[in-house]
Amino acid sequence: MKLIILDGFAENPSDLSWDWLKNDVDDYRVYDITPKEKIVERCAGADIVVTNKTPITAETIEALPELKFISTLSTGYNVIDIAAARKANVPVSNIPAYSTDGVAQLVFAFMLEMANHVALHNDSVKSGDWVRSEHFCYWKAPISELAGKIMGIIGFGKIGSAVAQIANAFGMKVIAYSPNTRSYSGFGRVDFLSMDEVVSQSDFLSLHCPLTEETNGLVDMNFLKKMKPTAYLINTSRGQVICEQDLRKALDEGVIAGAGLDVLCVEPARSDNPLLDCDKCLITPHIAWASFEARSRLMDIFRGNIEAFLKGQPVNVVN
Repeated sequence: MKLIILDGFAENPSDLSWDWLKNDVDDYRVYDITPKEKIVERCAGADIVVTNKTPITAETIEALPELKFISTLSTGYNVIDIAAARKANVPVSNIPAYSTDGVAQLVFAFMLEMANHVALHNDSVKSGDWVRSEHFCYWKAPISELAGKIMGIIGFGKIGSAVAQIANAFGMKVIAYSPNTRSYSGFGRVDFLSMDEVVSQSDFLSLHCPLTEETNGLVDMNFLKKMKPTAYLINTSRGQVICEQDLRKALDEGVIAGAGLDVLCVEPARSDNPLLDCDKCLITPHIAWASFEARSRLMDIFRGNIEAFLKGQPVNVVN
């Protein structure tokens, strides 16, 4: 049994181990990253192919007659042609619910930075402003409290509900939109409203929806104009949910107060991305999932996917 990991660096830059694979397969190779032109070459003869962001197209699947199983190193599986894999009788497994706490934590890292401007004030102090000040305190931007603010959540799965629990703990009022009616068993109250109501009422609006035909480009100028001019938008879901040119225009024109993004439409970011030089937009390099704890859980679930497949009972199958 031969296994190929096409892009293992993000999951394991060297602080975890792939050594357990020695007990499960006869032959395996881990590549840090694989360019598109080398995908078929590197996967030749493989029974199992593992990918994070490297695309597995219908043409790739057709070119790999020995392929029996595909596993992701992520929850998302849009880089894989699921229909082609199904047609070839190749099960595809993903990694569900490993990074819930980390993603929810980054949402509030954005929100606390927006409310307290920690980086701005740290830079000010380090540049000597406090030393030169006549006063024992000063602030470079208005400081606000999360308590009493309205937390809006679009998409109420595991991550959305985790965000709701933290918002409850901060004393925020939580409102949410979900296409499917959900019961909420958190420690506080959540009011489920229409999407327009959530968008228009929120002080902080956090996106937790999957990328589908319906959500692709969901956040356009029409969407943004429904938000309060004092509101902040946060996206830790998928970059393509936002029309980036519209968001830049909305930020420049004061349609909304600011944004925090962990994902962009094209990753790695391109130098011509309209948001990179926007002072009102905080951007992190897709790190919400990347804590050591989350990646350790991912590795454990991935190992379970491989061992379940080898026993003839694949789990977390998405096709």
